[in-house]
Amino acid sequence: MADATANMTGATKQGKPALLKTADGKPLKAALISAQAAARRRAFLLVLPLLAFVLITFVMPIGQMLHQSFYNSGFTIHEDIGTRTETPIMQNISAWFDENPAGTEPDEAAFAALHHDFLLLRELRAPGQVGTRINYERSGSRSLFTKTARGAERMEPPYREAFIDVDEDWTDPELWRVMRDASSAYTINFYLAALDFSKNADGEIVSVNENRQIYITLFQRTLFLSVLITFLTFVLGYPVAHLLATLPLRYSNLLMIFVLLPFWTSLLVRTTSWMVLLQGQGVVNNTLVAAGIVGDNSRLEMMYNQTGTVVAMTHILLPFMILPLYSVMRPINPSYVRAARSLGATSWTAFRRIYFPQTVPGIGAGALLVFILSVGYYITPALVGGASGQLISNLIAFHMQNSLNWSLAAALAALLLAGILILYWLYDRLIGIDNLKLG
Repeated sequence: MADATANMTGATKQGKPALLKTADGKPLKAALISAQAAARRRAFLLVLPLLAFVLITFVMPIGQMLHQSFYNSGFTIHEDIGTRTETPIMQNISAWFDENPAGTEPDEAAFAALHHDFLLLRELRAPGQVGTRINYERSGSRSLFTKTARGAERMEPPYREAFIDVDEDWTDPELWRVMRDASSAYTINFYLAALDFSKNADGEIVSVNENRQIYITLFQRTLFLSVLITFLTFVLGYPVAHLLATLPLRYSNLLMIFVLLPFWTSLLVRTTSWMVLLQGQGVVNNTLVAAGIVGDNSRLEMMYNQTGTVVAMTHILLPFMILPLYSVMRPINPSYVRAARSLGATSWTAFRRIYFPQTVPGIGAGALLVFILSVGYYITPALVGGASGQLISNLIAFHMQNSLNWSLAAALAALLLAGILILYWLYDRLIGIDNLKLG
């Protein structure tokens, strides 16, 4: 006892507690810190493959898309596909733009600089590339540039008159305004075009002609049809989910098979099936004619319009509404509604006050899921939508595959992504993401 007291006194004689150590003599605090660090490293290594997968397949493509929406070097850099070398082009006219403010009328020095650049374009065989970049904002420019490049070697001073002899469009202030904007690889013009705006000859942002305003109309149509499809899937899916949740297990399992059956069928097959059903000489119209509901000369137009898009997409997206609703309805205790009924509540009151509020998280999850899928749908509107039933996703695909205006396609996609993020933020503020339940 005396020895223990002596040891304790020796350990605390300076007012400090005794230092605890592990079996191998290391300080306990340092050993705990080292063990926790090792555990964090092991956990990080376990999730590292998933993190790399997300970065490579999700974050990086979105980052590249956002960069492409601001960036287009078609007027300033020529890339040789064979050698993968980049050559600066249009440097002389770009230097003239830097030295002269916007609105300056092009003088002889400007046309001389342009002539030097066209000689390089002819040598690199790149007038089509530069003309395509200008053609994104001013139609007809590609043919203008290729035609001018063919006669560039024969031009002699004064170059202004030589360019005008090739084509009087070289005096168009709009052409020079577009070239000035394109002299910088980074521009907001693609976002302006995606919102049906443009710049005039003085550089002011103005709305485009009403006959050319297509993007805002498509955004509005996409939003409207997505909301309508979400509402229809809710109206159709809520009773089905309720049946799944309340029927005996042997019947609910059979019904669940029918709900999941579309997932085992190709999306393209389901869409083409609706084309067979809805076309003028299809199953639905033939049935209506045979029943005498409509005449043979007044068949319903349900294909290549918004009706076909809504019908097909509602059917395809219905399971995405049913499953979140079912996952929320299944755990609800039926005794809650019975207790409300026993206390004098009507069936409607018991449903409205007791049952429905408990399903709101599932409604929110299903609605958010269906809406987000709807705004980005491509195959179904492309096949059954026609001109009036296509969505903004179809125009994005057009610019990616046909017009090759990748920057405008990226700007449209970025605006669509921003709209979805705003919707997600509003849902979080109004309902709360913590209340969202998918299972």
